[in-house]
Amino acid sequence: MFRSLTLAALFILMLTAVNLYAPPNCEIYKNDPNCYKSCQEAMRAISYRQGFWKSQKHFDKSIALCPAFAYSYMEKAVPYLKRGDFITWKTLIDKAVALAPLEYLGYRGWCRLQFLRDYEGAIKDIEELQKISKYDIGYCQTGDYHLIVALALCYKETGQLEKAKTLIENLLKQTNYHLGLYDYYHLGVIELQLDKPQKAIEYFNQQIKINDYLAETYYYLALAHKKINQQKACLKNLRQAQIFYKNGKIMTDAYAEPIDKIYLEDIENEINKANLESLDKG
Repeated sequence: MFRSLTLAALFILMLTAVNLYAPPNCEIYKNDPNCYKSCQEAMRAISYRQGFWKSQKHFDKSIALCPAFAYSYMEKAVPYLKRGDFITWKTLIDKAVALAPLEYLGYRGWCRLQFLRDYEGAIKDIEELQKISKYDIGYCQTGDYHLIVALALCYKETGQLEKAKTLIENLLKQTNYHLGLYDYYHLGVIELQLDKPQKAIEYFNQQIKINDYLAETYYYLALAHKKINQQKACLKNLRQAQIFYKNGKIMTDAYAEPIDKIYLEDIENEINKANLESLDKG
């Protein structure tokens, strides 16, 4: 049975993403004076704007005091990632993962997908997290995707469509799973790529029911109708996609292009093709 994405579920999803990388409680390090001071330096670091030189300086002090304090490596790494200095980011995040794999494997895996399109590396990280975790492996840093969906997208992008489909479908069957924002959308795209347009239409319609905010959904829904020669439905959905796109109802990411992202040019090209085909038939 399909489940609606309620406000409560969204709150839990967001809370999970936020709490995964929340600042540590320094009091738990009171028996280790150096690590206690290290934690306090990290707290001073995050009081400044992320990436500001004073912030990075406090992280350096934190690491010098307690080289095993993984949080400081992770936080110090983030500005390098956002600036595109992936080599420095990788050096720092690798240290954080080595010290605290349960906390940071999923984060590194998601960043490999989101920023680097390193699908094999992301698969390795997320599957390693599955092996060592006794609990649900949780959501990506943005909160938009469960890490299993992120894993499925990696398999999708490497051409392993059936495996990607199975991963998402099995996740959706779990009774305690809270729907992500784009789960049915990506499933629909996978079914379309598998040349199963009817099944794709089912998933796109379900995506519209739970999150009717994407031009992308209507675009691919149109392509699915086109596959089965339903030209009127195709053109209707393309026009809806065009309206949504112009109103800003699209997939967004502050730092990278989302998987299965489309653009206004894609929509308008398909509209022109559909109009020409209608004229030819007329």
